[in-house]
Amino acid sequence: KSIFAFQWQGQFNISIIWWLVFSLIAAWVLNQSRYGNWILAVGGDQETARAAGVPTANVKLSLFIASGLGAALVGVIQAIQFSGSQVNNGQAFVFNSIIAVVVGGVLLTGGYGSIIGVMLGTLTFSIVNQGIYYTGWNSEWAQVILGGLLLAAVLANNSFRKLALANPKGKTK
Repeated sequence: KSIFAFQWQGQFNISIIWWLVFSLIAAWVLNQSRYGNWILAVGGDQETARAAGVPTANVKLSLFIASGLGAALVGVIQAIQFSGSQVNNGQAFVFNSIIAVVVGGVLLTGGYGSIIGVMLGTLTFSIVNQGIYYTGWNSEWAQVILGGLLLAAVLANNSFRKLALANPKGKTK
């Protein structure tokens, strides 16, 4: 096949390594660079970020480009792995990716999140999705469990947002 899609010693897909590499790069950018601060600032409050000198239009454009490149990489990996493609293959990814990032702790309103949290949310999503299959239960239970996880994550998300707004400097009483 190719470096994008093959079985590593017959054990797991090499796409897992790609996921880890890009996740670690994204974590470094988000946590260690000025650009990562800009991303969080634009996500938190675009007008304040613009007033602070952040080039918000360029940040948003580069994030759209990075998202497109990421989607293209996933498409290439799947096309190579399955020796073809179908238009409907990636339709579930839109909702599934939202579930994974919210379960991973990314605020729906923007401005807070971590790559490690997203990785853990993705692993949780995958374990539930695949675990239901191996238990022999009806596959619709996976959707019920994931829906419950999403509901819990959204409720926790709103609670964390209220706490962050009530205590913006991180001070304790």
